[in-house]
Amino acid sequence: MLKPTFVVATTSFFLTFFIPNQRLQAQIPIGELQRYSGIAIEGTIRSVVGNEFILEDETGEIIVDAGPTWYHQLDLQEGEQVTVTGEYDDYDFDAFRITREDGEIIRIRDEAGPPPWAGGPHRRDRD
Repeated sequence: MLKPTFVVATTSFFLTFFIPNQRLQAQIPIGELQRYSGIAIEGTIRSVVGNEFILEDETGEIIVDAGPTWYHQLDLQEGEQVTVTGEYDDYDFDAFRITREDGEIIRIRDEAGPPPWAGGPHRRDRD
């Protein structure tokens, strides 16, 4: 009997080196979202308020949080088709990156660690 850690490690190795990245990043319908990191959802922007917007697909809708406006301002439009990579967080979807229909990528933050705006606009950078 193979040990579970060996099976997971072997499977991860083959998935990493023998399957193209585009196939690994499967689209997940909004209606089936669960708490995962680095997943992609795709849909139409229905409403925009600051850097938050409602993304809708045929299964439902969700609020996408793309960070505070004091940190950066995004120019997203209602009706725009986008793919958002990020993670589900309690009641909304935290964006790591947004890909527009024309292929433009808007980088919001890294997947690892706290967002660069953690601590608020008046934080002091520490060494």
